[in-house]
Parts: sequence; C-alpha cells; structure tokens
Amino acid sequence: MENRGKIQKGIEGLQRVRTWQLVILLIIFGFVAATFLRLNSIGMVQRREAVLAADKAGNADITLQRLYDLQHYVSSHMNTDLGKGVYLEAGYNRDVQVWQEKYYGDSNPNGNIHKKAQEVCAPKFSSWSPAYIQCTTNELNKYPAAQNPGADTSKPRQEAYIHSFSSPVWSPDFAGWSVLVVGVILLLIVIRILAYGILKLLLNRHYKRV
Repeated sequence: MENRGKIQKGIEGLQRVRTWQLVILLIIFGFVAATFLRLNSIGMVQRREAVLAADKAGNADITLQRLYDLQHYVSSHMNTDLGKGVYLEAGYNRDVQVWQEKYYGDSNPNGNIHKKAQEVCAPKFSSWSPAYIQCTTNELNKYPAAQNPGADTSKPRQEAYIHSFSSPVWSPDFAGWSVLVVGVILLLIVIRILAYGILKLLLNRHYKRV
C-alpha cells in the first residue's frame, strides 16, 4: 500500500503541470527563437551587402574593414552561415583588368593588344563584369602571346577573392538562449510523458498483484 501511495503521489505531482501548458510555452518560445534566429540571419546579410558595396566602390581599406565586421558577426552569432562565402567579384574584375593591361599592354612584343581588345569590348559593356572580362580574354586569345599567360603567377586567382567564415552551432545571444529554453521545455515535455507512462504502468502492475 505504501508503494501504491508513493506512485499515486508521483502521478498527482505530474498532473499539477499540464502538458498543454508546456506545449503553449513551447510554441511561444519557439516563435521567439525563430524571430531571433531570423534577425541573426538578416544581420549577416546586411554586413555581407556592406562588403559587396565597398568592394564595388573600389575602396580596399573599407572593404577590408567590412570583411572584419562580417567575420566577427558570423563567428559570434548562430544561423549566420555564408554558404559558399562572399565573393569580391568587383575587386577580382578590376585586378584582372590591371593584370591584362600590364601583361598585354605596351610592354608586350606584339604591341598593345589589350588596347585593341578594349576597343572591341568596351562599347558592348558599361562596366567591368565577368562578361566584359570574358570578351577581353577572347579578343586577347586571337593574338599570339609573347609567353604563356598561365606561367605568370601574378595573375589574380578567383578563389583568393572568396571569403568564408564559420558560424557557431550555438551562441550566447538572444537567439541562442531562446533556442536553449525551447530545448529545455521540449525535454520537460518528453520526460513528463515518459514519467507519467512509467508511473501508470507501475500502478497497473501493483493492482494486478493485489
């Protein structure tokens, strides 16, 4: 009888907090967590756009500063994954243009073939872009090269203009703490259901023995 009384008290204790009450708390904090996670993602996008804007403006110092800001934010906030990273396309196109001017310019034994390529491609495009670079490259390839361009290690490498930073799985910010609360509530719901089921099972076995 004593064991039966303890089991019954355990069931009554679990019944004081209803499962539906925990579910409501789970929904509320789940919405809060989703909101903060979304804000973290928006913060990352804003900083990434600031990097691309600085790169497009051609200011190397500001671009570097914006990259530091982005790195610091991503590394200290969850849900800020950059995916394939941020690609400084404008900077790459500018540097390729400078390299082509140097490599195929006046110092080239075949003459300034870069200028000739520009005369063909410049009227077709309003800014430096991948299409403009490709057009220039195609025109340059029509002329015999003084040496193999692939042997020139000074040519900009595209992968060097891609920056990627790691985002933590959990971070001690509003998003992280709200996610933690959601996890605790979910765990309480699971434990409550399991405990209630076990106590009911023990009580039923006790009745069978009696």
